Amino acid sequence: MRKKVIIILIIILVSIEILLFYIFKIIPNKQYTNIDFNIKTYISSIDKDNDEIDDQTDILNNVKRYIKTKPKYQSKYYGTGYPNDEYGVCTDVVAFGLKDAGYDLMESVNEDIIKNKEKYNIEIIDKNIDFRRVKNLDIYFKNNHISLTTDLSKIEEWQGGDIIVFKDHIGIISDKRNKKGIPFLIHHANNMQVKYEEDVLELYDNDYIIGHYRIS
Repeated sequence: MRKKVIIILIIILVSIEILLFYIFKIIPNKQYTNIDFNIKTYISSIDKDNDEIDDQTDILNNVKRYIKTKPKYQSKYYGTGYPNDEYGVCTDVVAFGLKDAGYDLMESVNEDIIKNKEKYNIEIIDKNIDFRRVKNLDIYFKNNHISLTTDLSKIEEWQGGDIIVFKDHIGIISDKRNKKGIPFLIHHANNMQVKYEEDVLELYDNDYIIGHYRIS
């Protein structure tokens, strides 16, 4: 009898552990794509760097290539603007994704700040760091690119390669989706992060999402 009780307890504990693994995304759930929800994949009409890959696809491919390097999380200042070592922060995911598609955020954000200094509320302009701040990127994208919904329930309006901005974080939308059609997030949040492409958007408060942009 005692042996049966122990076996039952072990089964219950293992079941709870597996359930927790699924809840916290340690064990990946089934992944879906636009096709599963009859959503037409957005293809940009622009190819900024003339590599015969449209910008939307190019940005997504570049971001996935960047996260494969498994950058370590650390906030540092670089005289080169762009990190030139194995470290980075959330904004670098976006910056490198756009850079390899022909968009130099360091230069573009700096130009926009100079033209619209009152919007950015920056006392001392420093192009090496200004483009790596979430607040500045939100203003820049709002000024220069397409603004879209922040409502996650409108799944057809979210596409891989889009930029999502939170109150203190930023990332790129993945082409993977969960069973509800909510897209995965490609991001770099902290030095404890194991995966850079995660099904985590539903964990964020709706009010926490402040921007959703597409390069135009």
